[in-house]
Amino acid sequence: MDVQEAIRSRRSIRQFRSEEVSKEHLSAVLEAVRWAPSWANTQCWQVVVVRDPERKSRLQEILGRNPAHDAMVQADVVLVLCAELGRAGFKRGEPTTAYGDWFMYDLGLANENLSLTAHSLGLGTVIVGNFDHAAVGRELGLPHSLVAVTMVPLGHPASTGTAPPRRELLQQVHLEEFGVPWSNPTTAC
Repeated sequence: MDVQEAIRSRRSIRQFRSEEVSKEHLSAVLEAVRWAPSWANTQCWQVVVVRDPERKSRLQEILGRNPAHDAMVQADVVLVLCAELGRAGFKRGEPTTAYGDWFMYDLGLANENLSLTAHSLGLGTVIVGNFDHAAVGRELGLPHSLVAVTMVPLGHPASTGTAPPRRELLQQVHLEEFGVPWSNPTTAC
């Protein structure tokens, strides 16, 4: 599967078959996280791999009412991506952008690598970000320097969905300055 095909065909999966993710596939997904780009190569992420059914149930309880509720226990694995605070976007301990800590951007890139690689291997994921982050940190024994950012159920999809509609490029892309339409993709660039 080429990159463009993976980008266009990947979907958030919320229902999984009870089938084990192989060690090889899990390693490939984790390697994809490892190779994600990051601010000044800080690689500010840590990943907690959760396979224990009881721990996945506790994570599901923490999640509460969420469309991914069932996925937390159906998926063979839940990957919890955590950020090391004060590294990405910092130089000599000081933030270097108006946005402060850059960890959300870096973990977004890591989640994208994770999801596309999983999809290319026939696996499914859903990136979950709406949960009690402090409670997940306590459940996983995270030190104060780490925060849980996303939980990603990973497994064999029970089914796949269709792509939701996307806005046209002309509604999102501007030429040289905002408000100037990027009107002709063959001559605009």
